[in-house]
Amino acid sequence: MELINLERITDPEYKPLYEEALAIQRELQKRVIKQNGFREIKTIAGVDLAQIHGGKQHICGILVYSFPELIEIERSSAIVRVVFPYIPGLLAFREGPAIIGTLKQLKRKPDILMVDGQGIAHPRRCGIASHVGVILDIPTIGVAKTRLYGKFDEPGDMKGDWTELNSNSGESIGAVLRTKRGIKPVFVSIGHKIDLKTSIEVTLKCTIGFRLPEPTRQADIFVTQLKRKM
Repeated sequence: MELINLERITDPEYKPLYEEALAIQRELQKRVIKQNGFREIKTIAGVDLAQIHGGKQHICGILVYSFPELIEIERSSAIVRVVFPYIPGLLAFREGPAIIGTLKQLKRKPDILMVDGQGIAHPRRCGIASHVGVILDIPTIGVAKTRLYGKFDEPGDMKGDWTELNSNSGESIGAVLRTKRGIKPVFVSIGHKIDLKTSIEVTLKCTIGFRLPEPTRQADIFVTQLKRKM
């Protein structure tokens, strides 16, 4: 598939067949930019989702912060129907429409979007952070709690210690980053329009006393609160 309809992919009702979804990922991967697409970072957003109504809908929350001060500027939420089944490696087709729809509600697009998930640390180098980044043409970082794919050596025990996450063929696809001493590392990878060095630096600057960076940690809290209210 050489050409894809980006508008169609963002449609919450779009449900591609398995082979079609793989082809879309391969095409989006070709469009991933692994260099910084910005001069400075003034704002950063974190996103998180939760299933509601028995998994038939997603509630999505996005919080925007000033950077590096991490003062909240804006927040947005949306509820989107889920039509794509859970298939490992194709999470973006299930959760992507909710993230994209919620982002479009923001008054101003953030300079960077931090996603609780994978960027190019993915079997086809196109996890949800890359998927959303390419479609919306926005710099994105994937900061995942667990590894989806790749091999690595355990990093040192101090905050800021990291090792490379490599594909089975030895390609560097991310970093295994210690964000707090004595706590399990997180898995950082390029989403879109950012390099790995900057992704690591930004993640560390956003990590204040907890394992997870504040943008995604607070987005998780926000979504949990919304879910309880429902």
